[in-house]
Amino acid sequence: MRPGETDVAPGQGRRRTTLSDVAARAGVSPVTVSRALRRPDMVSADLRARIDQAVRELAYIPNQLASALASARTHMVGVVIPSLTNGVFADYLRALHDLFVPAGIQLLVSNSRYSPVEEEAAIATILGQSPEAIIVAGIDQTARARRLLERAGIPVVQTMELAEDPVDINIGLSQHEAGLAATRYLIGLGHRRIGHISARLDPRSRRRAAGYAAAMEQAGLGREPLLAATLRPSTVALGAELLGSLLARERRLEAAFCCNDDLALGALFECQRRGIRVPGDIALIGFNDLEFCASAFPSLSSVAVPRYEMGRRAGEIVLEVIRGSGNRPATRRIDLGFAIRERQSTSPRDAAGQAGRSPAASQA
Repeated sequence: MRPGETDVAPGQGRRRTTLSDVAARAGVSPVTVSRALRRPDMVSADLRARIDQAVRELAYIPNQLASALASARTHMVGVVIPSLTNGVFADYLRALHDLFVPAGIQLLVSNSRYSPVEEEAAIATILGQSPEAIIVAGIDQTARARRLLERAGIPVVQTMELAEDPVDINIGLSQHEAGLAATRYLIGLGHRRIGHISARLDPRSRRRAAGYAAAMEQAGLGREPLLAATLRPSTVALGAELLGSLLARERRLEAAFCCNDDLALGALFECQRRGIRVPGDIALIGFNDLEFCASAFPSLSSVAVPRYEMGRRAGEIVLEVIRGSGNRPATRRIDLGFAIRERQSTSPRDAAGQAGRSPAASQA
């Protein structure tokens, strides 16, 4: 048999490298290896280098479960978000990674796919891994999921919106107030026939829609709200389709509040396809203020949500609790607010010179 060859079939007879294997390779005791891995400052530099080399050569992975049982620490925080592809959560997760990874804490991220049932299962699975804390995007957990979180005995942070009765710590904004403010902004520009475009209809988008309806009602414009909504997942193409359905019902549509930026971009594209001037004929505002809003032409107005700050604050509080005294912050409900980013897709109705739709638009 040639050097390096084996008579064992691929995948057969293999076992996980143990702490004892590393100790034998480094010529030390398993206790010394354990001490070097947990507290490198407790061993000499030469010894640490020998152990590190053995770890690399043997591709040793520490048994985190055993370490957790010994120290009551897992160095892991669970995170549940509704989507891994929605750009809204990219900055949020980046903030958590920026904070936790340098602190030696790994994130266990689970995707609930906007399903309360899947969120409940994700929470149960993560808690089964004994995390030191759990961060959840949203406040609308099932009754069982809420009980699991309440009885977990670890810091729980609900984010993205504000709860009247949070499980533990709550960091977010009022989605209803944000929807109200976006609609009032359009009304303040002089628009009256204002539509609302919404997709998926998850709890956050429903609250924004409720804010739109409240603003229209308060302004005396809510007798027949112009709503275009669907349970389908939000896409740019869907934004174009939903704007088309609004125009089929109201040809004199003056403005549209879109519950997210993807829909707003699709609505912008549909206006351009039909020869409808933005904002000359229709003003558009989105929600979340994703990066492309500032680069679109015309640039899209949007409601800016502090996603990175939300993740950062959640992480800071978790670190303080698990590393400090264990006490929760005095203020458990933290409102980070929102801001309207005014760009080219919105302008005062009079200043836009809107006297009527262009011929190309009226034929759509």
